[in-house]
Amino acid sequence: MKLDILYEDEHYIIVNKPSGLLSIPDRHNAAIPSVTGILRSMFPSIFIIHRLDKDTSGILCFAKDEETHRYTSQLFEHRQVKKNYIGIVHGSMANESGTIEDAIMEHPVIKGKMIIHQKQGKPSITKFEVMESFGLYTFVKFDILTGRTHQIRVHMQNYGHPIVCDEVYGKTDPVFISQLKKKFKLSKEEEEEKPILQRLALHAFRLCFTDAAGKVIDVEAPLPRDMNAMLKQCRKWLKN
Repeated sequence: MKLDILYEDEHYIIVNKPSGLLSIPDRHNAAIPSVTGILRSMFPSIFIIHRLDKDTSGILCFAKDEETHRYTSQLFEHRQVKKNYIGIVHGSMANESGTIEDAIMEHPVIKGKMIIHQKQGKPSITKFEVMESFGLYTFVKFDILTGRTHQIRVHMQNYGHPIVCDEVYGKTDPVFISQLKKKFKLSKEEEEEKPILQRLALHAFRLCFTDAAGKVIDVEAPLPRDMNAMLKQCRKWLKN
């Protein structure tokens, strides 16, 4: 599999991870492809600095040496990295912007799921800003100040506006044009309607930090085609 490399120098390689691809190898099945596995076939020594959920697309940063890995991991730990995501959520949000500070912990029974728990959970901070509102859906920018597992997804579910196509914290139903356009009709060439979006509508679009030499590394990943297609249809049929 060929990866979309967004940035590379002697210390870093930053890629645009597609939705559906693991960040690191599966512990139980090494045959499942991962970004780390693919990069290790190109670079003998590579270190992942942070992770994205399998179904989240976007920027993923790797270090080419241990010293860079230690330095950049410290930046992440001390919140000296700017991480922006964009997503599409269900419904129309009452507030144009805000900060969610609900603590997050692992679900006591369901493996791989997180829940809000103010007493036992770890502090978690997500800032949000509405980019466009379409009634049925809202296009939102997120700035996460902590890096908890599934943070944006859990916060938005608890906030009442889960991420579109989130099989863990929302609805798995794909999005069709017929849901947006009144009096929709299939073309004569189509036997059934194809979805315009059928994966988690969350994308890590910007990463910004300063490297050990004082150079600012500011990388953006373009919006994926499927999310872009859904937004175009929302603008066409749902825009007030």
